[in-house]
Amino acid sequence: MNFTRSAAIAAFFIAAPAFAKQQTVSLNVPTMDCATCPITIKTALSKVPGVSKVKVSYEKREAVIVYDDAQATVADLKKATEDVGYPAMLKTSK
Repeated sequence: MNFTRSAAIAAFFIAAPAFAKQQTVSLNVPTMDCATCPITIKTALSKVPGVSKVKVSYEKREAVIVYDDAQATVADLKKATEDVGYPAMLKTSK
């Protein structure tokens, strides 16, 4: 194929993925009541498309998630914890 320069540039932008940004969010998970709860929560969050890292602390009742904001939202993360029996709330800074 013989592309003109503008056609080649247009093809690049059409084929290029959206520029996503890696986000980190902390969720409060107050209903964790045993040392095995974090395993269930981490497994559920890890299955959400776009999640690259999950750290769950039983002591803090908190989950810290690193995710691609083009593939997942905070609502997706909260739904994942809720679906396995652990409702979560976005942690606000003090």
